[in-house]
Amino acid sequence: MEDNVIIRNASLGDIETICGLNGSGADQFRMAYWQDIFDHYVLSGRADRLCLVAEKGSQMVGVIVGEIRAWEFGSLPCGWVFVLSVAPGVRELGIGQRLFTEMCNRLKEIGATTVRTMVDLDNKLALSFFRSVGMTTGRYVELEKQLD
Repeated sequence: MEDNVIIRNASLGDIETICGLNGSGADQFRMAYWQDIFDHYVLSGRADRLCLVAEKGSQMVGVIVGEIRAWEFGSLPCGWVFVLSVAPGVRELGIGQRLFTEMCNRLKEIGATTVRTMVDLDNKLALSFFRSVGMTTGRYVELEKQLD
């Protein structure tokens, strides 16, 4: 696990770097998506909304976004992770695990007792990662219907 990684709250100046984390660049669609994320999670100033970044040296290498939500589908308040991304060149160094652990610690500090996320069944890398940090199948089942 990388020792020289710092996890901190995201700031508005991080938006372009985060957009390019996966090498896809900061195109207009991604910038609009991240601007919405930043408005909701960074600029709102709410303690139950978190956007954290990982820095290795002076380079941003990861991001995680989460919050505490309640009452959807009858659920008691719990933490949710919506985004977790680590730059391709530094994967498998424990940075994702450090981000996830810090998110869980912060969510627990503000009252969460459970953390949830959703993963595409075909995304074996993400499934493997989340299982490696202790996540298991939860009590809710996602259902979907294709709209013609």
